[in-house]
Amino acid sequence: MIEISADVARRFILAKQGLWPGRRWRSIQGAEQAMRAMEYLQLDPLQIIARSHDIKLHSRVLDYTPGMWENAAYGQRKFFDWGGWLAARPMEELPYWRVVMRRERDGHAQLRAVAHEHADVIAEMRAILQERELVSNRDFEMATRARTQSYRGRKDSAVALYYLWRTGEVMTHHRERFERVYALTEKVAPAHLICEASDAETDRFLIKKEVAFDGLSRVKRTSDSYRRGDPDLSAKQLLESMLADGDIMEVHVEGWKATHYALGSDAGTLRELLAGCIPEEWTPLETTTTEEVVFLAPLDHVSARGRAKVLFNFDYVWEVYKPEHLRKYGYYALPILWGDQLVGRFDSKLDRATNTLVVLGFWLENKALVKDEPFHEALARGFARFVGFLGASKLNATGIDEPLLRGRICGL
Repeated sequence: MIEISADVARRFILAKQGLWPGRRWRSIQGAEQAMRAMEYLQLDPLQIIARSHDIKLHSRVLDYTPGMWENAAYGQRKFFDWGGWLAARPMEELPYWRVVMRRERDGHAQLRAVAHEHADVIAEMRAILQERELVSNRDFEMATRARTQSYRGRKDSAVALYYLWRTGEVMTHHRERFERVYALTEKVAPAHLICEASDAETDRFLIKKEVAFDGLSRVKRTSDSYRRGDPDLSAKQLLESMLADGDIMEVHVEGWKATHYALGSDAGTLRELLAGCIPEEWTPLETTTTEEVVFLAPLDHVSARGRAKVLFNFDYVWEVYKPEHLRKYGYYALPILWGDQLVGRFDSKLDRATNTLVVLGFWLENKALVKDEPFHEALARGFARFVGFLGASKLNATGIDEPLLRGRICGL
């Protein structure tokens, strides 16, 4: 077991996700590298100023523009999207995920119900895909389909296509306005990857994937993917085996109650951080996060779902689904990363009529930063890059109450 401080844990997790000590990838190739380092790119359709997954990649990749991830996924076929928890995953992992698809098809109660209730429509969509090759939900007029109450779609055709996608018979060929355009799996994935790994190999893969995704993990999500026997017991036995083999290792973080797991291959990196060193491969291409703040996406794994409180003692809830009168900060507030700390947040909108990023509200955790010149400069740089990423032509910072900050930001 390795024992580390909470500071080392935070920096390690940020760096494993490509956020610290600064952007170390660039452009389209860099987007692919970042997606692999992140393990999953969670996808979300909501677009207020930009989609969450594009903001994620902007925070990690220099010169990133919205949609670059689609080139890597659907243009180059290096990733595929899948899952009830929708995410882009490396294409070479497909044999493992096909095992999970099979387990979900056989053991997921809702999917089994869909297969029973919509058997005829599923067969119809399968035949249409074989005939047309590409099919989207928009190909079928509502008037010609049976209505459903499923949150996966209002038409029986939409539910059937989702079932075929979720169980691995079809894949996303590409997207149009974020909606999936489906094709049979053999039309999308390389033939040598359309197979299943063994169950034992898949179980080990799922745990390593989760640990790599978290950086430091309690291994809580993986059991949902077993779909056989006693998943909690299976996971416990497998963890013990993987610890003995050195695939993973136990890590104790000062102040954290639970023992966490890291990849065995990360032992050297953790020791470097303990010694006060930063691995050479993490060297930023340009500015560090101390020289230029980074804005985190609403669904960034380092801060979403309560993790901001654990890592940064920062309360963050994405309030987009809250009624307006219950919001504390705003509809689309983004956390601000400076150095290795979350120091504030801001809410904004993109006024497309004037092509202006409008700051609606701005909140700092520590008011002393209002007079901190290095922070002023880092914040101004962050906003300047963010405005460029959004393709906006100007910034309206009237939502920032502090005149010093507002003036510095608008001065760039």
